[in-house]
Amino acid sequence: MPDQALAEGAPATGAQTLTDRYGAVRRFTEALCEPLATEDYVVQTIVDVSPTKWHLAHVTWFVETFILREHASWYEPSNPEYAYLFNSYYLQAGERHCRDQRGYISRPTVEEVYEYRRHVDRGMLRLLGEAGEAQTQTLAPLVEIGLQHEQQHQELLLTDIKHVLSVNPLRPVYRDSERAVDQTGSDLGWLHFDEGLHWIGHPQEGEGFSYDNETPRHRHFLNEFLLANRLVTNGEYLTFMSDGGYERGELWLSEGWATVRERDWSEPFYWEKRDGGWWSFTLAGMREVAASEPVCHLSYFEADAFARWAGARLPTEQEWEVAARTVPVRGNFVETGHLHPVMPLPDPDERLLQMYGDVWEWTRSQYSPYPGYEPAPGALGEYNGKFMSNQFVLRGGSCATSVTHIRPTYRNFFPADATWQFMGVRLARDVK
Repeated sequence: MPDQALAEGAPATGAQTLTDRYGAVRRFTEALCEPLATEDYVVQTIVDVSPTKWHLAHVTWFVETFILREHASWYEPSNPEYAYLFNSYYLQAGERHCRDQRGYISRPTVEEVYEYRRHVDRGMLRLLGEAGEAQTQTLAPLVEIGLQHEQQHQELLLTDIKHVLSVNPLRPVYRDSERAVDQTGSDLGWLHFDEGLHWIGHPQEGEGFSYDNETPRHRHFLNEFLLANRLVTNGEYLTFMSDGGYERGELWLSEGWATVRERDWSEPFYWEKRDGGWWSFTLAGMREVAASEPVCHLSYFEADAFARWAGARLPTEQEWEVAARTVPVRGNFVETGHLHPVMPLPDPDERLLQMYGDVWEWTRSQYSPYPGYEPAPGALGEYNGKFMSNQFVLRGGSCATSVTHIRPTYRNFFPADATWQFMGVRLARDVK
């Protein structure tokens, strides 16, 4: 059953005015913060994690910097110093505070950050309300990228607060959620896809929003391949562990094996042994690992090692995209309120299960530009292109992603050792 607060606060999927959509996304961000105490907003546990307060302020800075300051001559910032505090990595937008010291910022207070959001929202509503048709056409793509950016940070807010709460010995609960009874899942099946030349990437014209890294649309030849009909489960991963998966160097990439030994990995992130069984920290607190649920919080190294152990491989991002087009965009997203991967329900109308939601799916594809890619000019051009090095592509969204934010061409990316994000595995095989 969906969490009522999340369901009511979620952005609508139907047609909306620009003003309505802006308000819906901004309200949903704040709905995600409702379970938090003031003290929860300010903690930074590792470099990859940002405090909730920083997320709230940064997405507001983004709108202020790229829309209000550029298109509203009457706009006055509530505090000019926020431009330094809440910039992230946009070099062309000015100097910025150190990423690993965001947790040091006790001021502005949480209340002051919320007032900052209200100040910018008032400015945006005035700008959108006064805009004529020509200016609205200019503003619309900027507002949309601002909202898509905020939706990315909604997911990061959840993944980051999960890490913050996990290091607390009290193992606090972010929000209780209903959990499906652990049942025997469906057998792993394989779907065949023919070889052929395929269009990859977002068509742009008339197909809604896309980031620049999803373009330009181009042709890509694929050999025939097999793709698993569902995600890898905890039970299957437990078998890998029992078979010495973390002790067998031959299963791992060289850098992955070095990481296993250096960090003493022996199980997925957030797992721990209790009374002879495996438990996992979730946003609903500690729970016993359910065998039928998708395995989650795996690094690329772990996903790749498991695939090799299983006599398979990870799909390429092009294979994933071609397969994903055959099913509708639906699944276990943030709006369901589970905030955790769940066992798939049988669906006789779908050959592929869990292609969207639950966990981001690692692909074997390096995050690199598509043929003919050119980043946008100015600071917004730093959004995606500057990270095309030493990262792997993930597809499909997760239980912390909004359903209004995902599409078949969406390219997420993380370094191979990242584990705190909701990331899992779907297997592929060559046809021999």
